[in-house]
Amino acid sequence: MTLTACAGAGGGGAVAGDANTINVLMVNNPQMEDLQRLTAENFTKDTGIKVNFTVLPENDVRAKISQEFSSQAGQYDIASLSNYEIPFYSDNKWLASLSDYAAKDTEFDQADILPAYTESLTGKDGKLYGEPFYGESSLLMYRKDIFDAHGLSMPANPTWDQVADLAAKVDDAEPNMKGICLRGQPGWGQVAAPLTTVVNTFGGTWFDKNWNAQVNSPEFTEATKFYVDLVRNHGEAGAAQAGFTECLNNMTQSRTAMWYDASSAGGSLEADNSPVKGKIGYVQAPVNKTKSSGWLWTWSWGVQAASKKQDAAWKFISWASSKKYETLVADKLGWAKVPSGKRTSTYENADFQKAAPFFEAEREAIQSADPKNPGVQERPAIGIQFVGIPQFADLGTRVSQGISSAIAGQGTVEDALAKGQEAAQRVADKYKNQK
Repeated sequence: MTLTACAGAGGGGAVAGDANTINVLMVNNPQMEDLQRLTAENFTKDTGIKVNFTVLPENDVRAKISQEFSSQAGQYDIASLSNYEIPFYSDNKWLASLSDYAAKDTEFDQADILPAYTESLTGKDGKLYGEPFYGESSLLMYRKDIFDAHGLSMPANPTWDQVADLAAKVDDAEPNMKGICLRGQPGWGQVAAPLTTVVNTFGGTWFDKNWNAQVNSPEFTEATKFYVDLVRNHGEAGAAQAGFTECLNNMTQSRTAMWYDASSAGGSLEADNSPVKGKIGYVQAPVNKTKSSGWLWTWSWGVQAASKKQDAAWKFISWASSKKYETLVADKLGWAKVPSGKRTSTYENADFQKAAPFFEAEREAIQSADPKNPGVQERPAIGIQFVGIPQFADLGTRVSQGISSAIAGQGTVEDALAKGQEAAQRVADKYKNQK
């Protein structure tokens, strides 16, 4: 269902020729929903710019954004885009550059944006095409009280072997509590995301630097079997259909002792109404052959090149991604709800530090993430938990379906990766032929 709301007083739809009305197409994540509720009484009241939001689930919004921006229809001025899409959207000339706006807007303070995001949202031409709304890496989260009760300790930088050992020890140590929760739901942004970080640190990759597919390589296979075995032996019930939301529910409802996933989960785990507030420990993503393995992700704002209202669009973006907006959220909803993970100043804020015990681990993970070199070998495209090419959304989802089936006990990892290798090589051959 499309949820459309006008942020301007009096409601009503967008008027295409109205310079003081802009259309925003965005994903239905909690941080965006907070933004939608706060816009009219704050941004519109101050600027006179009305904002019409169209809010959709992730898969639906991606399809709509792709259709809208590829056609340059101009219906939407702004869309929520990630560091996955923005590089090739900018290559395709679908986005307006934000470089001049950011350079002139000293109050916005581009230098305060974490360098990893500025780099990942910059096109090949050196121009800036996105501004982060919030950012994240991945962390291992665990129940400190449960570990203490059973005499277990979590290393600050655990290996995956240590995590597997701890999962076995804590599994069923408490009634109805499993050792770990890991995504198993099909999708390039579901099971394929955390799994790819495991593949990276086990020495694998989707493609080598010469565009040879490596999906059924020994390293990719070892990592995938490890992941599948871990979640089958010590993971949550119904793992093959569990994604971020399901694991978050398991963690807040004390049905799992550990969870490896997005660091942005910390805001929900530490919220005032969370049953596990203050009980969670946060450490770096587990490793094998690499020093770090956390991913890098940001939901950001991009402006359609065809938009006739780019000045108004920048005013909205520079407000929504500003320090001022973070303070507004803190005042209205509490510091744990702030869309963080993008600004140096946020991590240095004492109030945020107090409300977000995950802040040090998250900051370290973001700063140590390297999208250009996330594994042990050179890559032909940037990306940690994804490969930065348009075809990966389909490829990653196709491969993930076989892996999810293996988690459900309805197929083998080897069969899934053999089929995945064929699909990956077809993609790779197109890039080889472009050389």
